[in-house]
Amino acid sequence: MSKFVYNFDEGNKDMRALLGGKGANLAEMTNIGLNVPFGFTITTEACNNFYKNDEKISESLIEEIKTHIKDCESKLQKSFSSTENPLLFSVRSGAVISMPGMMDTILNLGLNDKSVIGLANSTNNERFAFDSYRRFIQMFSDVAMEIPKIYFENELDRIKEEKNVKMDTELTAEDLKILVEKFKKIFKQETGKEFPQDPIEQLIIAIKAVFKSWMNPRAIVYRKLNGIDDSLGTAVNVQAMVFGNMGNTSGTGVAFSRNPSTGENKLFGEFLMNAQGEDVVAGIRTPESIEKLKEIMPEVYDEFLRIAKTLEKHYKDMQDLEFTIEKGKLYLLQTRNGKRTTDAAINVAVDLVNEGLISKEEAILRVEPKSLDQLLHPIFNAEMMKNTPILARGLAASPGAASGKVYFHSKDIVDAVKSGEKVILVRQETSPEDIEGMVEAEGILTARGGMTSHAAVVARGMGKCCIAGASEIKVDEIERVIKTQNEVIKEGDVISLDGTTGIIYKGEIEKLNPKLTGNFKIFMDWVNEIKILGVRANADNPRDAKQAVEFGAEGIGLCRTEHMFFDKDRIPVVRQMILSENTEQRVEALEKIRPMQEKDFYDIYSVLKEKSVTIRLLDPPLHEFLPYEDEDIKNLAKEMNIDESHLRDVITDLEEVNPMLGHRGCRLAVTYPEIYRMQAKAIINAAIKAQKDLNISITPEIMIPLVGELEELKYVKREIVEEIEMTLKELNENIKYKIGTMIEIPRAALLADEIATEAEFFSYGTNDLTQMTFGFSRDDAGKFLNEYENKKIFDFNPFAKLDQKGVGKLVKMSFKLGRETNPHLHVGICGEHGGDPDTIEFLNSVGIDYVSCSPFRVPIARLAAAQAKIKQSK
Repeated sequence: MSKFVYNFDEGNKDMRALLGGKGANLAEMTNIGLNVPFGFTITTEACNNFYKNDEKISESLIEEIKTHIKDCESKLQKSFSSTENPLLFSVRSGAVISMPGMMDTILNLGLNDKSVIGLANSTNNERFAFDSYRRFIQMFSDVAMEIPKIYFENELDRIKEEKNVKMDTELTAEDLKILVEKFKKIFKQETGKEFPQDPIEQLIIAIKAVFKSWMNPRAIVYRKLNGIDDSLGTAVNVQAMVFGNMGNTSGTGVAFSRNPSTGENKLFGEFLMNAQGEDVVAGIRTPESIEKLKEIMPEVYDEFLRIAKTLEKHYKDMQDLEFTIEKGKLYLLQTRNGKRTTDAAINVAVDLVNEGLISKEEAILRVEPKSLDQLLHPIFNAEMMKNTPILARGLAASPGAASGKVYFHSKDIVDAVKSGEKVILVRQETSPEDIEGMVEAEGILTARGGMTSHAAVVARGMGKCCIAGASEIKVDEIERVIKTQNEVIKEGDVISLDGTTGIIYKGEIEKLNPKLTGNFKIFMDWVNEIKILGVRANADNPRDAKQAVEFGAEGIGLCRTEHMFFDKDRIPVVRQMILSENTEQRVEALEKIRPMQEKDFYDIYSVLKEKSVTIRLLDPPLHEFLPYEDEDIKNLAKEMNIDESHLRDVITDLEEVNPMLGHRGCRLAVTYPEIYRMQAKAIINAAIKAQKDLNISITPEIMIPLVGELEELKYVKREIVEEIEMTLKELNENIKYKIGTMIEIPRAALLADEIATEAEFFSYGTNDLTQMTFGFSRDDAGKFLNEYENKKIFDFNPFAKLDQKGVGKLVKMSFKLGRETNPHLHVGICGEHGGDPDTIEFLNSVGIDYVSCSPFRVPIARLAAAQAKIKQSK
């Protein structure tokens, strides 16, 4: 018979897959002798069985749970929900991979009309007992029965108003008894049933609720966002309650062994006296800094500091701890590797290496490649900040800079982003229901809550700029306004958040590009020591090329020449070339374009120096350079002094039913070889000039797009080589150059051995290769790919992450075929997939020479390449 329940002293930290992260760590802390309230964990396997069994808990599991309750009663010398000395439980989720705030918790389970009297008598604290009971009814009703918690909060606010008090803690025992009765009435009104008095019934309903929370919408969104497998399931941790709401010698808190925003090696956290854990993370009351605990309870603070350092050394990572103080005694409720900003992750990783706790390789594996995105985007211009009005200040909960229009509700955020707006989510305090809005927003602002509130923790995990606890503002979510002492900001107005300082500005502030310095540079130097896979950038102008080099690009893997054609000063000449009626006219127009292209290439060579630059010759169909709006066509006819009807005829002739499969790429060169000849000449002239002016050696790499047949490549290559050799002879110069092709048509992949006889390098254009292999138009696939993912037909969008099973098979096969024919064949990838960490790991295993991606993804690709090498070595 399978075992589905484990006492805390039966597990360890290596049993995460079975016990979940929380359960495994509770077991580990128990085993190393820390003061952990005893309990048991119901496994992830039990969760998966629950879903297989039509969301039912089997009788055998119920009996196993009852056995473990008896173990707890025996160990703690209390009886579950007794009328004398009741044992109460907290019931919490515990996913294999931490999902903070995404699932549900129930505290004080086991209380009923009789055991609440027992709790009051055994603790000699009636107020505490009824405070715990009203909390339990509200949490149970919300989590297990889906009764909106606002109903209970309204009653709580009403009684505080009647009694003329501001804080929950000011309510008397008699007040709380009245509140309990009102809460039970709400329960009956909403469910048609009395509040359950049987503690076993309460527990089974609670366990079901935690299992069900695995599939609640916000948990699904979080898993999708973070690439967590739906099939992992969640464990359930049933733990003996300890109480932080027993008066002024009790409290509860959340703390990190190091600062999760900066990585500073200093205890960081918050606590509340006379409170339960949910009060801290929900932001209902503003908590005190953990430093204050040193003043109130110095011995407890010192003990907690020792435990934090012990756990950090034990796990060899920064820890996120939850604790409760009951009548002056410290209990540990949870530890886990702390969610942190990327800046903090890098600082902590470098410090841990310097402290001798982990190796460079381990440090590199600690940082999620995609999270580097947090460090690679602009920060506010300090000069502009001086002249921008300050609205208010809050807590600098998650660093970064964000500007956008104010919106107050998640749905409005999602709609606004779809319309192309940049937005800031503003709330009194966020809750897990806000997850979709938090994902889409540029930044997050809350009026309430502290540094460990839901908004702060989730924002740090996402790398979102966040200011929390901005008590200087009043957020009216119904009227949809922010009020400060002197200002009213309406929905749609623009504000800026500086998550590093906690300052909120009115209006938009210019941003500046970041620099790779300090520990970031040290960390990325380690990355370069380890990785083998080259990382280049896709860049079409000197500005992007410069940014790419600053981020560590080893060259340019894709320079798209058509982007140069769209410049407003050039498009008239390009259109003149397209509208030419014969070859002579076309060559005449191309000769006007050539000096412009030469300057483009020269400027890029000046930035890249001797680094490789792969230049792709003209790829899109010609109709893309012509207008299609009626008014624009009329204006062009006037500008070019040509007959409007003739112009319309030309545009009609160039129109294609399926332009992505039409007259583009090398097919243009077969029809109009003079286009590619001009570009080849411009590349060579620019390279020769750059060599002389900069005293460097350049080997131009000229890439022919969309080849699918060897004879096609031969013809176009012959034209290019002839033009280059004529140019070199005219200039009496000599320069090495390479001519290669993109592998982006499935036929080219299948015939890679033939194509490699003429190509000196391959570059996989995985955007088109994916499009043609699947038969999906990438411009239209967005209409249905979400449904494919939602209905589990696809696990991911194949235009964002390489389809290793299908497209990847073509890549592996063609790479092998090409290298067999041409052992010196240089092979890279320049599609959007080149910056995706999972794709990079796959390409590293294939043996590809380099990946190329957008400049801002270069550090991400470098880190992913180093991680791929480490994993492959292991």
